[in-house]
Amino acid sequence: MRFATRMLGVQQLRAEADSSALNIARSVAESPQVRDLVAEYSADPGTPVAATLRDGVLQRYAADVTARTEGLFVVITDDHGIRLAHPDPDRLGEVVSTSFTDALAGREVVTWEVGTLGESARAKVPVYPPAGGAPVGEVSVGFERASVFDDLPALLVGIAVAVLLAVAIGAAVALLMRRRLERLTLGVQPEELVALVQTQTAVLEGADEGVLALDDAGIVRVCTAAAERLLGITDAVGRPLSALALAPAVATALAGTGASTGLPVGGRVVFIDVRPVRRGARTLGRVAVLRDRTDVAALSGRLDSVRAMGDALRVQRHENANRLHAAVGLLDAERTAEARAFLADLVDRGSVDWAVPGIDLVGDAMLQSFLGAKALAARERGVTLRVSDDTFLRGTVDDVEDVVAVLGNLVDNAVTAAASAPAPRGVEVAVLGDGDAIVMTVADTGGGIADVDAVFAPRERDDDLSAVHGLGIGLPLSREFARRREGEVWVVDPGGDGHGAVVAARLPGVLRGENE
Repeated sequence: MRFATRMLGVQQLRAEADSSALNIARSVAESPQVRDLVAEYSADPGTPVAATLRDGVLQRYAADVTARTEGLFVVITDDHGIRLAHPDPDRLGEVVSTSFTDALAGREVVTWEVGTLGESARAKVPVYPPAGGAPVGEVSVGFERASVFDDLPALLVGIAVAVLLAVAIGAAVALLMRRRLERLTLGVQPEELVALVQTQTAVLEGADEGVLALDDAGIVRVCTAAAERLLGITDAVGRPLSALALAPAVATALAGTGASTGLPVGGRVVFIDVRPVRRGARTLGRVAVLRDRTDVAALSGRLDSVRAMGDALRVQRHENANRLHAAVGLLDAERTAEARAFLADLVDRGSVDWAVPGIDLVGDAMLQSFLGAKALAARERGVTLRVSDDTFLRGTVDDVEDVVAVLGNLVDNAVTAAASAPAPRGVEVAVLGDGDAIVMTVADTGGGIADVDAVFAPRERDDDLSAVHGLGIGLPLSREFARRREGEVWVVDPGGDGHGAVVAARLPGVLRGENE
């Protein structure tokens, strides 16, 4: 640094000396008196007499300029390089020791040269005659090397002070910037940021769950690809939560404490877990973890249906065992005729009498058992379930899990709606075969559906038994089951004015047999 400062000072002093010499030489060469006299001497073919030049006007003028500028010399020559003015009077009338051809060619020259007076920074400029034309001489102005660098120590001190001041200011600015960065990065050092970003990307993008982070102002700062897929949004980072066009229930969950019981979002059941983020005493915002639980919810619904069918089968088995015991008792009592009549009646009515009007119209044994079990559960709530006379199903259901999941949800909603209405309380189910599809309609005697669109809208599940007609994930999930098979669930009649609602579902590709 010391060497660089010295070099910078030397270069600056050399530049100042060159500039000063050139400006002084120009001033002298442009003096009318100098131009007139140099033109006269150049026009004289002879050599000027040194004694005459010693007391001449040019010598006095040059000496005066030298004294005023504290220069080394001011030399004036004619077109032959003869000295007309020189600091050493003994050298007047002699040819200069350095080249004067550039000046006579009309070029200004600034160089460091060694002459009779030693090394100096000198400037040579041409002298033109008063009437103009080719140069008739030159003016050479020089500054001694020692005098040029007399100011070097002071200049170096000034430069050093300036450099040290700049370094101090730079250090102070760097310290302030580091403190600001530490405040903005929560104390994480710059060298740790790369590893932090790599780790964050690997963790967030490598997980199946979606992650959405919001700052205190509600601006999205992190949104993984899984979160965008689950929420059905794009380019969320940097935008406020209110600008993402989310369903009201989803936006409320993200802005609040989440939805631990699941929300239907875009045909999927999403659990949203929201946690505040703090570092020390400072609150940074909140992070929402989104988990896709569609398959789990679907499996849960199917298991509920299977459990209902299992209960129905246990009832069948128990009832069938009781009847067989009765038949065995009649045979043991040698009441053969009565036993024969009892068994014949058993064959005609089936193994279990579900007491569900019209259930024989359902040709699939599994659906019969399922509807019988639902009828028993509805009866406990004071609701009568019956099968419509329009029912016609002679085939066998292949994918019974989806069918009973959708039908069970429609029946449960209808029973809940009917149970909350005045007597008589009833639910009517119609099941029709249409090629390989099943069409199911469920009607109830409840109060109807006030808002048809709302029953399929995303909404957090309500475990209260008073919730009716889709207050939860049942109907949206049932519609998702149907649409996966290119089917549909819809409201045929919203009801009201003294009659209940009618909801229908169509499931293609689930039936084989006589309806094909």
